Amino acid sequence: RARLASFLPSAPVWLHQVHGPRVVDVDAANRAALTDSPPDADAAVTRLPGIAIAVRAADCLPVLMCDRAGTVVAAAHAGWRGLAAGVLEATVDAMAAPAGEIVAWIGPAIGPRAFEVGRDVLDAFAALNPGDAACFAPLRDGKWLADLSALARRRLARRGVARVFGGAWCTHEDAARFHSWRRERSAGRMATAIAIVPSG
Repeated sequence: RARLASFLPSAPVWLHQVHGPRVVDVDAANRAALTDSPPDADAAVTRLPGIAIAVRAADCLPVLMCDRAGTVVAAAHAGWRGLAAGVLEATVDAMAAPAGEIVAWIGPAIGPRAFEVGRDVLDAFAALNPGDAACFAPLRDGKWLADLSALARRRLARRGVARVFGGAWCTHEDAARFHSWRRERSAGRMATAIAIVPSG
């Protein structure tokens, strides 16, 4: 965490991630309290320059967003449960910017050739949006391979966010660069952060 902070305008505000849809808005009034006691949430937004926000992941999707004018930024942790619960849609809503002006970047996460899931995961998405079943490839009886990045893109698109980048790196397959919980079964995490850099 200290190494990460050395690259940022400030030590980041962390979250106590619970695989849900809650988003916190970080501002000058609550920053200290949120830093001292990380909130139960899986996404954060801020409009204040110099405040970094960060999420941790070890196979889940880290998703960063900003508006094209650079007036608001967001960081979201989107495991399959949070993704199904609507964490990305809630993050877009919390940014309060026109969806057409939002740019999203999907960081390294477990890829579509490695993320084996059961019927419960398929049902969690397809029950609400039948088209999402296209993001699941049959593997064997009762098992599918899920494409988290494609699911994220579909959810962002339904909210009107069309400029989405990244999503091509698999944490499970690329052991030289990324940590993967499914591969290593350890408690390590990678961090993804964003901030509005103060001008001047």
